[in-house]
Amino acid sequence: MTIALQFLGAARHVTGTKHLLTVGKNNILLDCGLVQGPRKIADMANRNLPIAGRSVHSLVLSHAHIDHCGALPRLVKDGYRGPIHCTDGTADMLRMMLMDSAKIQAQDINYLHRHGQEVEPLYDEQDVEETLQLVRSVPYRHPFEVMPGVRCEFLEAGHILGAAIVQLDVDHEGKQRRIVFTGDHGRKNLPILRDPDRIERCDVLITESTYGDRLHEKDVDMQESLMNIVNEEQKDGGRILIPAFSVGRTQTVVLYLGQLMAKGLIPKVPIFVDSPMSREATKIMARHPKLFDKETRAILERGESPFFFEGVRYVEDVEESKSLNQLKSGIIVSASGMCEAGRILHHLKHSVGRKQDCVLIVGYQAESTLGRKLLDGWKQVKIYGEDYDVRCKVSFMPGFSAHADYQELLSSTGHLRATCRQAFVVHGEGPQAESYAMKMRDHGFSKVEVPSKGDRFEIT
Repeated sequence: MTIALQFLGAARHVTGTKHLLTVGKNNILLDCGLVQGPRKIADMANRNLPIAGRSVHSLVLSHAHIDHCGALPRLVKDGYRGPIHCTDGTADMLRMMLMDSAKIQAQDINYLHRHGQEVEPLYDEQDVEETLQLVRSVPYRHPFEVMPGVRCEFLEAGHILGAAIVQLDVDHEGKQRRIVFTGDHGRKNLPILRDPDRIERCDVLITESTYGDRLHEKDVDMQESLMNIVNEEQKDGGRILIPAFSVGRTQTVVLYLGQLMAKGLIPKVPIFVDSPMSREATKIMARHPKLFDKETRAILERGESPFFFEGVRYVEDVEESKSLNQLKSGIIVSASGMCEAGRILHHLKHSVGRKQDCVLIVGYQAESTLGRKLLDGWKQVKIYGEDYDVRCKVSFMPGFSAHADYQELLSSTGHLRATCRQAFVVHGEGPQAESYAMKMRDHGFSKVEVPSKGDRFEIT
């Protein structure tokens, strides 16, 4: 019997994370995310999972972003009945994320039905409820048994609330191996959350590479950059749309906007957070102050709220959301972050053709997503199957990213080269993954692989 890893998703790609660890006859799945991208391609991949649910014996979840957790109900619908292990913070986020995903699917399906397309959702709310019954939450730094011979410990990843670096200690037929999966590795000194924990050692490293070929801007004052964009837009007389994931990015944007207004550096323009999930995510975050960094805890100790203040409104009602289409100024923060689903699409329909409006991209945009097309300067895009000319301004603030760049990744994991026997570079598009693999080799890692989807490797 062997120990092996097979990469079933996010291999030379950044969505649909699924990594299968086989220990003897047992299969442990690391994450089970939705594939995001062109609708037909993503839908086919998400409907036809690369492994049957009944073939998986246990599942370890790094965090609650939809590209890491969003296919869980589909796996359960397909027969999975084992435990879903995650941190306490991720468990709190999971219900909200999966229910929102089910609701978005239902809304999209209804829209498509009205336009003559007969499609069924990937899963519904009942499938989500069955999935949540399998969740087993564990605090950070508390080792637990995944199955006989496999122990796990969650380390702080610093990416979103509850995000974990997954550390697995495998003891199989006299062979002991420590396998570390970075999940989405965060960055030091970002607002709200604590910095990532140090990984002490590993035999096998599975590392993300989202920004494997580039560096984030250094010494950039994010508040100043945001201030300039907001003030410039006030001169142009338009509105600002900010596509942002509901968990993590939205809270950071709102925190910065609130601080700028409090200091009088931008006018007190109305801020609409048009996402019921964003409001719920913010409430969940507020329940976990021990996971905040010292700066955010200091705001709370002053009796202030970093997320709820005068001028910010969290929109829940659908009719109010629709009314924002008439808004000619102000700021709308809405999901999804890659402009592939959710209320942001309806706002984009009204803004992409307006020269005075601005779409501010504040996160990574996967290849072929609508957000990536806007960032790449496409002159025409499709929204809900209809063509729209792009006349709006598109701005980009990469410094908001909660993914480490290659220098930050090497700073956090470079010391592991002394013990690491095998390294696998995932969660990066092909060029980024290959580039980071080369940097790891140059840094002294002896064996580095960039797997393609379906590739299987024995752990030596």
